[in-house]
Amino acid sequence: MRFAPLLALLLACANPEVTPPPATPALDPVPSLAEPEVDRQVLSVVATNDIHGHLERLPDFGGYVHILRRLRADDGGVLLVDAGDMWQGTIASNLDEGATGVAAFGALGYDAVTIGNHEFDYGPVGERATPREGDDPVGALRARAASASFPFLTANVRLRGSEASPAWDNVRPSILLERGGVKVGLVGVTTEDTLATTIAANVRQLAIAPLAASIEAEARSLREQGAQVVIVLAHAGGECDETGETCDGEIMEVARALPAGLVDLIAAGHTHERVVAEVGGIAIVESGALSTGFARVDFVFEDGALADRVVHPIHDICAAPDRGLDDCEPGTYEGQQVTPQAPVLATVTPALERAQARIDQPLGATVAEAPLNREYREESALGDVLVDWMHALRPRADVALLNAGGVRANIGAGPITYGELYEAFPFDNQFAMVRMTVAQLRAMVAANLQTDSGVLLGSGFTVEASCRGGELQVVLKDRRGRPMSDRQRITVVTSDYLATTPAFAGVGEDAVTIEETGPMRELMADHLREHGGQVDPAAHFDPEHPRWALPSARPLRCE
Repeated sequence: MRFAPLLALLLACANPEVTPPPATPALDPVPSLAEPEVDRQVLSVVATNDIHGHLERLPDFGGYVHILRRLRADDGGVLLVDAGDMWQGTIASNLDEGATGVAAFGALGYDAVTIGNHEFDYGPVGERATPREGDDPVGALRARAASASFPFLTANVRLRGSEASPAWDNVRPSILLERGGVKVGLVGVTTEDTLATTIAANVRQLAIAPLAASIEAEARSLREQGAQVVIVLAHAGGECDETGETCDGEIMEVARALPAGLVDLIAAGHTHERVVAEVGGIAIVESGALSTGFARVDFVFEDGALADRVVHPIHDICAAPDRGLDDCEPGTYEGQQVTPQAPVLATVTPALERAQARIDQPLGATVAEAPLNREYREESALGDVLVDWMHALRPRADVALLNAGGVRANIGAGPITYGELYEAFPFDNQFAMVRMTVAQLRAMVAANLQTDSGVLLGSGFTVEASCRGGELQVVLKDRRGRPMSDRQRITVVTSDYLATTPAFAGVGEDAVTIEETGPMRELMADHLREHGGQVDPAAHFDPEHPRWALPSARPLRCE
């Protein structure tokens, strides 16, 4: 009986008519322990700001963007944006009112830019920096926007007396686009100080709305349209301490005021700082200025949902950034050698060559021994030299005033070239003569001492400040060291820009006379060509005995 099953099987094999038993069913395969595939996309956002017409590094910058675009070709995309102040500042850019800069941005493949305060500096189309009757005060800006292959964004520039945005070609508050399969909303805004940081005549027809409210309205609309990421291009900035943990400034206050989760990234500008921070859950990046670096933020999506945000350190465009603007060798990026991009090089080279002859032109004067360096928040050798030159050119004025923000680059020791003077003093401001009282000048100085904005630079008078009884006391003294009487009426020579800012609001428009003699810089250059000689920094600026004697660093707080 034990062998009965075996016998049956043998008989079945011998007799084909016998039906064999059914086969044992196969087992289901063991489930795989491997993770299911995830649809992963990466959006790399590259941001610049405050290029100020420095075209010479844009071909090198294009090499970095080219490498990153190849890297993202299979798993996402690259978004290239700028946070304003694109063109004012160099001869090469100013000769054609920023046209070459806009063309270079097009060759680089920028997706969008925002309007900065210095985008208004050129005023009407043509040589005049301020409008006359019949001129469009923003004609140059409108021409640049209309010619661009990318949109200009500004959500908070309005027509004065209305809530309407200006109807300028290719200018809009925001835009929704798609890059690498990701829907991205972009909003542009500019600092609330815009009207006070450019020539007043060019922006009289405009108003600036609050940043946070303007951003919130546009961002909500973009989210409703399906934006997966909302990015703000803000020509407004701030600064952080060395740790990067304590940050302050206009854009930080804006970030704190925005609803949580509405905005993912702010690409900032205006303050020329390097910032990598997170405020109110929003990443904030600012990459310095003058084409020296760029910011990068990667948004990682998995199965269509935002899974991670990677904020990279600000990356130098030059491998050795301290070698200077004219001596740049790009390094490697993502393991590849950076090479200048030919289309960008072809775009900027003619403008750079046109400018070079003027840049190299000697002015016949030499800076002795030490360079003339600039500072923004305190007195400096270059600031004092320039304001003294202003006074020398208009000797009938009792005193001269200049804003440190108008001084943009150092002048090295040795022969002064036109290019150095131009980049130190690039704005086409004209002389303005202002009739006012010493009391009004003293109030202006006291107000400046209590802010951390650019310091006022003075010639023909000195300042002694002190704190008494919890209040700031300011005494002005003339060239001979004698206290000036508040009742005394004086003539102040300054720039047409400064004379039309709120600093001079109390003197009245009738007290201001703007000359039509051309930019102050050109008159300074002519003066140097005619008289030449040596410029001794020590004769103008003594750091141990500054013209403005203060009890502590600005801003002064007498409490």
